Amino acid sequence: MKILSPRLLRALERFNAAYPWDHNAHYHPWILRQLPKRFNDALDIGSGSGDLARLLARRAAAVTAVDSDPVITSQAQELTPAALPVTFIVADAVAEFPVGSYDVITCVATIHHLPFAQALTCFRRHLAPGGTLVIVGLSRTQTPVDHLLGVVAIPANAAMGWLKNKGRPSPRPVSMTAPTRSADMTFDDIVRTARDVLPGARLRRRLFWRYTLVCNHS
Repeated sequence: MKILSPRLLRALERFNAAYPWDHNAHYHPWILRQLPKRFNDALDIGSGSGDLARLLARRAAAVTAVDSDPVITSQAQELTPAALPVTFIVADAVAEFPVGSYDVITCVATIHHLPFAQALTCFRRHLAPGGTLVIVGLSRTQTPVDHLLGVVAIPANAAMGWLKNKGRPSPRPVSMTAPTRSADMTFDDIVRTARDVLPGARLRRRLFWRYTLVCNHS
């Protein structure tokens, strides 16, 4: 669905490039609200520059942070104080899934890079009893609701960029330098698959081209 003219799109792209902000980090406070105040072992899949892993480490006894990109993982290690209980691993999150059981598993803007059902199965298998899985993901726009949320997000995105950068052009944060790709599953497809693999999972469309999934392992 064409919403904006090519000229306006180019202008928005230039504006957003001048005032970048991390849509994924925007959801970190929300993620933390879904979790207990303290927990033992946490696993962050697609850890990127380590921003969420460092936040989890304030509550966890130990955090394992996994990413397939060695460059961004090296940067994450440099940004992480040695005192924090975070271990960074360069690995394929499904083929080389870390052994063990985790009280918390998080996955932000990464699962669309992975075989979806297989990744959810791995998460379920390694989530400890009473544990919490939180996913922030991307889906392919398809329905009128998707398009409406996209329209609402366009001016909100520009406003957030301006506010977060305090009106000053800024370079992209390290967290936005990792490789990206577009999502190929629609939200409806994601819901159907997730509920087959994770009965009781709660999914919701979100602003800024994201959806969330929360599952508590009984």
